[in-house]
Amino acid sequence: MPEYGYHLSCEQYGPAELVEQARMAEQAGFHALWISDHYHPWNDAQGQSPFVWSVIGALSEAVSLPIETAVTCPTVRMHPAVVAQAAATSAVMTEGRFRLGVGTGEALNEHILGDRWPPAHVRMEMLEEAVQVMRRLFTGEEVSHHGTHYTVENARLYTVPDEPVPIDVSGFGPKATSLAARIGDGYITMMPNEEMVEQYRKGGGGGKLVSGGTKVCFGHDADDCVRTVHKLWYNEQLPGEMGQVLPTPRHFEQLKELVTEDRVRQNVVCGDDVDQHVSTLKEFADAGFDRIYVNQIGPDMRGFFDFYRTKVLPQLPH
Repeated sequence: MPEYGYHLSCEQYGPAELVEQARMAEQAGFHALWISDHYHPWNDAQGQSPFVWSVIGALSEAVSLPIETAVTCPTVRMHPAVVAQAAATSAVMTEGRFRLGVGTGEALNEHILGDRWPPAHVRMEMLEEAVQVMRRLFTGEEVSHHGTHYTVENARLYTVPDEPVPIDVSGFGPKATSLAARIGDGYITMMPNEEMVEQYRKGGGGGKLVSGGTKVCFGHDADDCVRTVHKLWYNEQLPGEMGQVLPTPRHFEQLKELVTEDRVRQNVVCGDDVDQHVSTLKEFADAGFDRIYVNQIGPDMRGFFDFYRTKVLPQLPH
């Protein structure tokens, strides 16, 4: 039976708000936390982007829930040797309750130092090498590495957890899912796609952790919720690879007109219909997910957590 977690959005909230949401999530009965790792929000209306590793430090003191980045790109903006140090320290501070979720990233966050944004197949090569480097560093031994994409010389992590940090790999298509099955300690995807889960498990993932998540907008006026989603998170309804290749929030804002409120209404749970919220999360459970995370888009955070504590979570298989 799956566990249910809450997804903290660094694109939409500042550090203090994220910590308070984590407290409310634990009190409401959620079992785990995801937290996004961004340098920019997707658009200016979202309006935030705190440094995730600082927030994780605060979360380690505020709650006792497992925490995972969803997801970190350890390939361009941050060298994998630096990500390994951040992840190892996070695992020590959470007493082993930290998992490192990784993916190939988006130009939105990763181009900021002027590096070339490589094509998808190169990004997957870089991610695989980065995972190899980080796993070696998690041993606490001195590492030197001269690879295709990364060089590490005489690097040693002195602060490491008792067990190596699990690395879960994000994948949204067959090639990325195959990579996750081959190199990951777990699999992350954002659609309740049973075929992808089956591909992951048959491709080498076996009984490893499969996690997924969705966004909802709880509120008592469904139409108002639709407008809120359309204002803040229309980017999730954009087709194709735009989410991976557009470089700035301004570029995403230029495409807002491609997403209608009707499209939002069809694809995002908006309002306070218990059955709709339950049904959306059950889709992930039915597809074979082990952990299912939900993110509240709307402003009524207290109402959302009360709603899930009393009406939604008790109806879900767990």
